[in-house]
Formats: sequence, C-alpha cells, structure tokens
Amino acid sequence: MFVVTLRFSANKAQAPNLMQAHNDWIRSGFDDGVFLMTGSLKPGLGGVVLAHRITRAELEARVEKDPFVAEDVVSADILEIAPGRADDRLAFLMA
Repeated sequence: MFVVTLRFSANKAQAPNLMQAHNDWIRSGFDDGVFLMTGSLKPGLGGVVLAHRITRAELEARVEKDPFVAEDVVSADILEIAPGRADDRLAFLMA
C-alpha cells in the first residue's frame, strides 16, 4: 500500500490549465482499481493519493504520467506502507 503526497511547487500557477488532465489521471487510477482515495492537503498544500494493488515501480511510472508532476506543478513523494494491523473494515488492505 502506498501514500503519495503531491506538494505544490513553484509552478503552482499552472494548475488551473492542467486540472482537467490531472482529473482524468485520477479517474484512470480509480477505474484501474489502484487508487482507493484522493484528497487535498490542507491548507492548500497539494494533494494525496492512497494506492494499492501495484508495485512501487509501476506506481512511480503512473505518478510520472500525472500532468501536474510532468509539468512540475507538484512534486511527488511516495511512501510505502506494510500494513501490520487494520480495523475489520479495512481488512482488504492486509492482502
């Protein structure tokens, strides 16, 4: 399981021009069953993606295709988590 942080960089002003392409990238991640959740980092720091069922190398390649990453609107950091214990509602993450 992975947490991807997408923190705004100096090119943040380009975000509105790339928002549709970024949202398409997000939609693709959900459609492929890789993304579990996306959201904003408050206050206005960027975004976050919770991902699973993917290798780190595959996720790195996917993240590089995000238009926000490709155009340096955000910088991405990938944190890999090895789940050790979870609430029953999140048991699927333990597989």
